[in-house]
Amino acid sequence: MDNSGHYRNILIATDGSENSKEAINSGIEFAKLTGAKVHAIYVINAPWEREAYRYLREIGKKTTNEVKQIGDKNGVDVETHLLEGNPAEQIIDYAENNDIDLIVMGTHGESGLRRFMMGSVAQKVVRSSIIEVLVARG
Repeated sequence: MDNSGHYRNILIATDGSENSKEAINSGIEFAKLTGAKVHAIYVINAPWEREAYRYLREIGKKTTNEVKQIGDKNGVDVETHLLEGNPAEQIIDYAENNDIDLIVMGTHGESGLRRFMMGSVAQKVVRSSIIEVLVARG
């Protein structure tokens, strides 16, 4: 954030799910209102299996390109990136190393035992990030 409190760079983390569409819409709208640039990222978390990797890479390209198209329609500058590794760690690392002012991401809305056992990427990012996080519910 610059000295006037305006957002300059917003990271939208997407996983291609229906739930991430709300985060995309919120992030683009926020960028439109603040004049910020959007960094749309998708994290590929299957480097050990070639077929899964190829499949996830294609989903990542498609998903980040959709964010770019929505940005273009709204006059928002969008840069797309495919990253590899642990999603929460990659989101936080990218944000901290690229002057990101706000991370926008969706949640699967998991509850109870499943959330306790697995922990969502959004929860991990919220707990670990020094950068402001906006979590949009699907």
